[in-house]
Amino acid sequence: MFILKRQDVEISSIQHPKRDQPIPILTYQGQTFRLISVFNASQEEDAKAFWRDLTDNQGKACVLLEEPERYSVWGKIRLEQMGVEAEAASGSSAVSPTYVRASLLMLQAVYIDVEDLLGGRQAGLFQKEIGEMFKQWRFPQADSPDAVKYLLTIDPLNAAHIPAWQEHHLNTLLQELHRLGKAYFGNTTFVDRSIDALQDLSTSDRNQFQMWLNGSPLGKLWR
Repeated sequence: MFILKRQDVEISSIQHPKRDQPIPILTYQGQTFRLISVFNASQEEDAKAFWRDLTDNQGKACVLLEEPERYSVWGKIRLEQMGVEAEAASGSSAVSPTYVRASLLMLQAVYIDVEDLLGGRQAGLFQKEIGEMFKQWRFPQADSPDAVKYLLTIDPLNAAHIPAWQEHHLNTLLQELHRLGKAYFGNTTFVDRSIDALQDLSTSDRNQFQMWLNGSPLGKLWR
């Protein structure tokens, strides 16, 4: 459909009718769209390619939002009485808990690297930036400093509670995690160590997650 600017749209959130979590909603000329994926400013071509694939090849009604620091892709939905009806272009339900656990393992690996190699002060700044990202993109069960600390320190494989995140949450997390890792270390050597953390998963779970990751718009960042 369209490439839009921030001043063209209104972004708000509604409560999911079946789960205790907010859903980011973009409104443009009376139409409503739900967040699918986020890219940083340097990934303009990747964002446009992902958007065109959804619109041209898959026939989805989507918009691409261009902002100074990021691009985001949104899929059209209909809203009735503050409930979500029909299907978004992607990510209409929570992803497999395996994917969330794998993403948390990668997040924790980068966090540990920052703490071990750069020191406690930098680790504190990293934790704060991750928390701001969670808050900005309305991640469920990640809206307080204590919740962020919990996600950075739990054992994802044995934790009693894992957040019910959707695909766009994982896309955003892994996108921002790569950006932060590169900013803190000045290179991408953290990628191999983060992927190594997936060895804690069972072979089948690891293969399943890596197939999803490699098939996502972020796949080439984490190779």
